[in-house]
Amino acid sequence: MLTLVLGGARSGKSRFAQSLFETEGRVAFIATARAGDEEMRARIAHHRQTRPRLWHTIEEPLAIARAVETCSADFDFVLVDCLTLWLSNLCWEHRDLPEEVLRTSASEEVERLIAASSAANVVVVSNEVGYGLVPESPVGRVFRDLQGWLNQNLARAADYVYQVVAGIPIPIKRPEPSL
Repeated sequence: MLTLVLGGARSGKSRFAQSLFETEGRVAFIATARAGDEEMRARIAHHRQTRPRLWHTIEEPLAIARAVETCSADFDFVLVDCLTLWLSNLCWEHRDLPEEVLRTSASEEVERLIAASSAANVVVVSNEVGYGLVPESPVGRVFRDLQGWLNQNLARAADYVYQVVAGIPIPIKRPEPSL
């Protein structure tokens, strides 16, 4: 089962995603952030403190589909936080490649992640970045567009989709009840 949790910066999306796993079970947390500067180190430390200590953390900035595939056999739930940082990492790693290659690489990884979610309960946290201004730089526009397309792909495949606004989760997609 796949769940997508969308929201803006500091919207409460990570806190909400974590609350989905308050039941007993083995949880793998796939962290995509890189501690490149002091501010990111502080953010990572804060996120670590908010996670239950029994959760298993895997720090994987790029190969998130492989991490989900590996975890699905040993854990009841897998939480990927967050797709936006992963995409940022991917864009940086492939910064010298043409946009089409980057788009293909990102799409293939997300499709593999979607396929891996069929063997586990997977929650993916992602930013909704399309509500703001059009980025001034070409790389900013490419990133914004890629994030929007990837979110759409995940939302289409997901069983559940939530938008978190000001700490309030709003369900926007749920399975239809069977009669």
